Amino acid sequence: MKLYFLIAFFCVTTLTAQDDAKQLRSIYDMALTDGMAYDWLNHLSNQIGGRLSGSVQAQQAVEYTKRQLDSIGLDRVWLQPVMVPKWVRGTPEFAYIETRPGMTTNVPICALGGSVATPDVGIKANVIEVKGLEELEALGQEKIKGKIVFFNRPMDPTKISTFSAYSGCVDQRYSGAEEAAKYGALGVIVRSLNLRLDDYPHTGSMSYGNTPIQDRIPAAAISTKGAELLSTSLKLNPDIRFYFKQNCKQFDDVESYNVIGEIKGSEFPDEIMVVGGHLDSWDLGDGSHDDGAGVVQSMEVLRLIKANGYTPKRTLRVVLFMNEENGLRGGNKYAEVAKAKNEKHVFALESDAGGFTPRGFSFDCTDAAFEQIKGWKELFEPYLIHQFVRGGSGADIGPLKDEGLVLSGLRPDSQRYFDHHHAEIDTFEHVNKRELELGAATMASLVYLADKYGFPATRKIKG
Repeated sequence: MKLYFLIAFFCVTTLTAQDDAKQLRSIYDMALTDGMAYDWLNHLSNQIGGRLSGSVQAQQAVEYTKRQLDSIGLDRVWLQPVMVPKWVRGTPEFAYIETRPGMTTNVPICALGGSVATPDVGIKANVIEVKGLEELEALGQEKIKGKIVFFNRPMDPTKISTFSAYSGCVDQRYSGAEEAAKYGALGVIVRSLNLRLDDYPHTGSMSYGNTPIQDRIPAAAISTKGAELLSTSLKLNPDIRFYFKQNCKQFDDVESYNVIGEIKGSEFPDEIMVVGGHLDSWDLGDGSHDDGAGVVQSMEVLRLIKANGYTPKRTLRVVLFMNEENGLRGGNKYAEVAKAKNEKHVFALESDAGGFTPRGFSFDCTDAAFEQIKGWKELFEPYLIHQFVRGGSGADIGPLKDEGLVLSGLRPDSQRYFDHHHAEIDTFEHVNKRELELGAATMASLVYLADKYGFPATRKIKG
């Protein structure tokens, strides 16, 4: 009798695994032959363009994605209001290195998001180069006051994880102006967070902390080639001067929206599973990798689930978050409303690492949930998805974090991501259609498995 039950269990397990493999195959086949993600991204990128929070383009993206979600037959689609910051870049920035009066070399710069403008005539001053925030205190006000601080710590090329390299130096971009102002600096120039040498400055968010408005100083990113030239010039002649002019401005907050669509669960409708990306982008390019790719992949997840005829047990929800880049207002608002409504979220997956070839997922979850998830890994191996690791998930779903909730992030190959990140070359032609579609299919497959089996902390106990 015991042997009989073992044989029966083995047969059922084998058949279940075969059913799952067949379902994943169907999802991938549909995404690769009849996908919508690439067409959606084409419109977002080429018909709308960069979607900075509070801009006309951001509102156009809200309206467009809502129409598309309405068109795929979800049970419900709605807009969730959220107040977002409105920062405008203004006319193009201009900068040069002056080695002696009348001898100048132009260098590419761009204002950091949230920066104040320079005076109308710009700023020209001597430069002091540092490798990080900690050097400012050692130099002190005597050496910094009246100068432009040049933060020149590059991303560490020895780190295989480019996101780790990014994390290792993003503090100088985010807090550089706040810290340099304390020592009387006139402005801040930050080396672009990019692993290759090129002429494209990379913008990104920055903060003044509690610095009074009248004491805030302008901050700009300089291209990596420009940073190398400036650093070398300073070594040859520490008395060179740097000039830059930018015309950016911060306005009052304006209303925008998270775009949300859902398929109601058939068995556990009160258990919510979220998949999403952020709809806003920086304004230099068209935001195709960051994060147009994540937006259309997330939309495609629900379309693929529905088109494959799978009836989800739990409520599947796509959330296109507004204002990840310079405020995280959309992610915080979504979590705030979910908490106020006492909604039960059991799983959330975010795509915000570009539309490159998917390699796997990171998971922020309990040990028991991760053990279960690892059991699905072999289903993904035929698609060369091999990384199932513990780690962070995504900025917009982070505010949802709660005990028992499984958070996950899609992890594409990251080696080229920071070539495009926050720069004018984050454009549609740099997204490969097949890679984008593979990412959408990979996400849909994980959502299917998470819905079908649930997780230890979220399973219903039947009496």
